[in-house]
Amino acid sequence: MGTTQLEQAPETKYWHLKTVIGEALDSEFAVGEILPNERDLAARFGVARATLRQALEQLELEGRLQRRRGVGTTVAPPRMGVAVGAAGNGWPGGTGDAWQAADSTQEIPPASVAELLGTGEETVHVLRRSRMYNGQPVAADLLYVPAASVPDLSAIDIPDGVTRARVVLRELQRLGFEGEDRAVELGSARADDARQLDRLPGAPVLLVTTRYFGPGGRTAAVSVATYRADTCRLTFGGDVEFHSGQERRAS
Repeated sequence: MGTTQLEQAPETKYWHLKTVIGEALDSEFAVGEILPNERDLAARFGVARATLRQALEQLELEGRLQRRRGVGTTVAPPRMGVAVGAAGNGWPGGTGDAWQAADSTQEIPPASVAELLGTGEETVHVLRRSRMYNGQPVAADLLYVPAASVPDLSAIDIPDGVTRARVVLRELQRLGFEGEDRAVELGSARADDARQLDRLPGAPVLLVTTRYFGPGGRTAAVSVATYRADTCRLTFGGDVEFHSGQERRAS
């Protein structure tokens, strides 16, 4: 990496620095290679460390860099295409569902989720699920299912855990699936999600909120999925697709 006259650039300093570093990543560094520390990089480019951090954070957000515990900042591999459309997911627990259930508890959901469910301060079933690629976690999910969606579950005495999660999904299948809507936004990894996804707390993530509709258009469940923004490229429509290498359009 060579130095550059950042002061003469028309863009914001950190944005121009991001471009310069991005070009160097393409020509001088291999996937997985560790970047020099912040002090050395800041000195090389003649910028304040705060400016450098802004540039590095933007490159991480764009999926060019990864911050790894105990390692440092490394060059990220190409993003994986992850289908999040109805054709790739559908009714939770149904055929082709890419999520793996890990746990089920009963809790009061966050206010924003309770509003979507229309449950107020009632407890609901909370299923913790994960999505993997090549043995590595790429997404964590909280699936909120109100008692009204699984009325027969009250007669089943199963303790919290993965077995109960599977039973909840099985009972949810009885409702029938009438549709869904979805919202995607950028967020920061919470501590629990960061541990599950092997990220640092506060790392950029993609939050996908899906509302599932049962008979009569009633909200039957709400999913709040957290995807790694550094490794995932979300696609809508087509079949479930995971891939690496050059980006391809989902079918």
